[in-house]
Amino acid sequence: MAEVLKPADPAQLAEAVAWAAGEGAALEVRGAGSKREFGRPVAAERILDLGGLAGVSLYEPEELVLSAAAGTPLREIQNLLAQRCQQLAFEPPDYGRLLGGTPEAQSIGGVLAANLSGSRRIKAGAARDHFLGFKAVTGRGEAVKSGGRVVKNVTGYDLSKLMAGSFGTLAVLSEVTVKVLPAPEKIRTVLIYGQRLGDGVAALARAAGSPHEVSGLAYLDAAAARRSAVDYVSGPDRAVTAIRIEGPAPSVEHRCQALRAMFALTATVEELHGSNSARFWREITDVADLLPAGTEILWRLSLTPSAAPAVISAIRDALGGEAFCDWAGGLVWLSLPPTVDAGHQAVRQAVGGAGHAILVRAPAELRARVPVFQPEPEALARLTARIKESFDPRHILNPGRMYAGL
Repeated sequence: MAEVLKPADPAQLAEAVAWAAGEGAALEVRGAGSKREFGRPVAAERILDLGGLAGVSLYEPEELVLSAAAGTPLREIQNLLAQRCQQLAFEPPDYGRLLGGTPEAQSIGGVLAANLSGSRRIKAGAARDHFLGFKAVTGRGEAVKSGGRVVKNVTGYDLSKLMAGSFGTLAVLSEVTVKVLPAPEKIRTVLIYGQRLGDGVAALARAAGSPHEVSGLAYLDAAAARRSAVDYVSGPDRAVTAIRIEGPAPSVEHRCQALRAMFALTATVEELHGSNSARFWREITDVADLLPAGTEILWRLSLTPSAAPAVISAIRDALGGEAFCDWAGGLVWLSLPPTVDAGHQAVRQAVGGAGHAILVRAPAELRARVPVFQPEPEALARLTARIKESFDPRHILNPGRMYAGL
């Protein structure tokens, strides 16, 4: 059983990492552990548990800024923001159940380290776009800080963007500062029933190009729609093209009417209000409820939206499986039957130059053999290695989490 190091404050964190750097002792960096199965298995005999670094240190609703220790549970931050009718606008997904863990257990540091964003990304941007600053300890055992408490910050390199999506392989976050925004007054969703995949993605592109400020664009085939707990989605037993509108009540009503009129001549159109809309988009963002039972192999494809129908068709022809789209087709969740190699060559061949593919869920033995993250071109791989050497020269932080040997 792995030894657990659990620092109670930033000073103890720096001491623990400095000791590991001196000894060359590999550390598995863990917040709440909800994304432990995301990425390659980490080869480390010690776990660096950040659960002792918790608590909101600054919240200024008028300035739209919040700072918290990296181990702070995300639900605590969301509850605090809800009291002031504010939110994390990048809509962080909860992959707890998706990855075989506990829902509502993730930490704010883990969300940012993985750069996870929900359906609102098409409007609000990614998690990294809301990441204003941080304090951390590098793999050298050095305490560093970057960024600040304002959106515009001219301090040199924007290291927050580098930390977001690094999966704890460069530095251990101890405190993060994020931008917060007002929560919408009203949420509604226009549903278009029965469209084929190509027509559905084209409809989403049309909505995205309209003046109606959409905040969610998804396509579910009939199989995925049947798994929804929202009756208006599952009941018709047909594919669903979904367009979300948020904002002040009069504006939302006007924009929904305009969208309904836009598509009413060519399709059956319905509308979700308040709680049903919120529940439906939570299903899409958290993914797990819309997948086939027993799904073992799961891919996350980031694509040029217009390429999604062709990529999905090519993969289905080669491997079977099911898929649904978010981000107007820019994000595709693809479940596949179990295979010896997760179908990685066929998946990445189908994706080609249209984007990249990440193997989100598979047995640990398979994730150790198959490239989990998109293989990098040689020049970019050399740059990645140099960055790793700069921050963590002894490779003690989550070694091998993203790429073998790093």
